Amino acid sequence: MTLSPRGHRLRTARQIAALVVATTLVTTASGGTLHAQATAPARQTEADAYTRYELLAPGSGKFRIIYEVTATTPGAVHYFNPIRKGSIATDERVLDRASGKALAFEEVGAESARAGGVRGDSLQTYIRVTLARPVPADGGEQRVLIFKTYEDAASYFTRGDTLVFTRPLGIKRNAVVLPAGYELLASSFPAQVLQEADGRVGISFWNNTPSEAAVILRAVPARTRAPAPSSVAARLTDRAHQDREIVYFLQQPETHAFDLYHDYTESRAGTSTYLNVVRAGSTVSNPRAMNLDTGEPLVHETLMGAAVTKAGLSVPDLTPQTEVVVFRFAPVVAGTSVRLRMFETYTDPVRYSVVHDELVWDRSFGRPANAVVLPAGWMLTNSAIPAVVSTMADGRVRLDFVNPRPDEIAALITARRR
Repeated sequence: MTLSPRGHRLRTARQIAALVVATTLVTTASGGTLHAQATAPARQTEADAYTRYELLAPGSGKFRIIYEVTATTPGAVHYFNPIRKGSIATDERVLDRASGKALAFEEVGAESARAGGVRGDSLQTYIRVTLARPVPADGGEQRVLIFKTYEDAASYFTRGDTLVFTRPLGIKRNAVVLPAGYELLASSFPAQVLQEADGRVGISFWNNTPSEAAVILRAVPARTRAPAPSSVAARLTDRAHQDREIVYFLQQPETHAFDLYHDYTESRAGTSTYLNVVRAGSTVSNPRAMNLDTGEPLVHETLMGAAVTKAGLSVPDLTPQTEVVVFRFAPVVAGTSVRLRMFETYTDPVRYSVVHDELVWDRSFGRPANAVVLPAGWMLTNSAIPAVVSTMADGRVRLDFVNPRPDEIAALITARRR
């Protein structure tokens, strides 16, 4: 792999942070004595943010916030979460998502946040969370879960019998849950509508634009009895809440090879393996993995056909040619989770090739978040699916795809040599 996990943009931020030193030595004019002069701390970085808003009683102006976020600044021991101006925060608590245990926190001002690497204005207040451990270097993370209740009558109010929630949301992945007994009347932002297990209506969306989501929701008292569980509930998932992500780093197309890393959170109690079934027509090499919460490497092995069954592993549609990479980790304890990152190199002459000097990548993506990095020396000429395009520091082109829908996208990409 030529890039660290989470892609060029996050790696660049981490490299910049790593170059910031704690002190700078200066020489006095009188005698050459060296003194330490403080400089700016490493800037706070984060990833994988998701916010769930649970609207409380109409007329109260209150809503409960459940905020998932990952601290990614190498070596950081604190994470700072801003308290939005105009909102009154109460009922705050913070958990470490890996262990499920409570984390210490306190409200602080902008001066303390700046000392911790946050760039904010002087009137902003923050929740300063003490992390369970320093963020591991080389791509490690610390996952945090923040609970708080906001009172904000400008964002959540009623007009007659209509409930209104209007709020610009900078976080890209969000869900809003209506109070019990209310039905959705209107949503200004494209969203999934998903019935909760207790009958409440949830509105979930993934904002894949560079701007804030101008969310306006309206709801009215339901005109029916409390709905029964949906008959198609098993087919419905909160797409915005899914946290699998994958980045492909294409080697030169004549090799038909590409490196990748794949992030995944496992929270099912007792689970101790992750199985990566290699697509038919592809071969895999150089597998490795790490626990992102601790930075520790994971044990792995590659099995084929009958060896999969012999190992006691269940793989649908197993054939003698089926190849499976097995990553092993300590069994998950109830109430905890583990964040995994798997690295592999694939060779796939069917879906990745060069035709008449044109690079052709023809592969479908089922996950909501995917990225493709073109090999060095190639310019992008076609992308069938809309993507955010950026150029990395080394000149390679990166395409980021977000698919908020539950179906696959056919990511047909072509490129030409520069």
